[in-house]
Amino acid sequence: MKSAFRLIALAMLVALLAACARETVPEPAPPEPAPPARPAPAPVETAALDPRDFTDPRNLDNTDSVLYQRVIYFEFDRSTIQSQYEPIVRAHAEYLRANPSARVILEGHTDERGSREYNLGLGERRGNSVYELMTAIGASSRQIEVVSYGEERPVCRQSNEDCWQRNRRTEIVYTAR
Repeated sequence: MKSAFRLIALAMLVALLAACARETVPEPAPPEPAPPARPAPAPVETAALDPRDFTDPRNLDNTDSVLYQRVIYFEFDRSTIQSQYEPIVRAHAEYLRANPSARVILEGHTDERGSREYNLGLGERRGNSVYELMTAIGASSRQIEVVSYGEERPVCRQSNEDCWQRNRRTEIVYTAR
């Protein structure tokens, strides 16, 4: 009986040691429940952009609007605005009239032909032609500045008529919208 008791005690000791030697792996925590779904935001109704609304500042970046066009081209040795560019000048004048905080610089440019002094004067006359039409339509003279660059800032550097024609221009540059 002693030997049976020893065997049972030994078996229990082995079982106890075996139980202690096992590493227990903790069970993974159950996944957290997903947050409740938020309702979709209500669609924000925005007014449709009308490219003919020359008072809307968004039309300055709208390629369908005349306000997107900001270059007035001139004939050789002339500072008279051609009829095809009058709608552009009118649109910008209406925008300025409707937005008193807006400011523009009218940059007059010429082609390379002529002396530096002559081209500076011609660039200024071209800028002033646009200025005069804008103010006649109702834009405030305080919103407009005229600068002449003459031949100093060409967009094309070749010496041919196509290039010269692109350099004879006044650019409307907004400094405040």
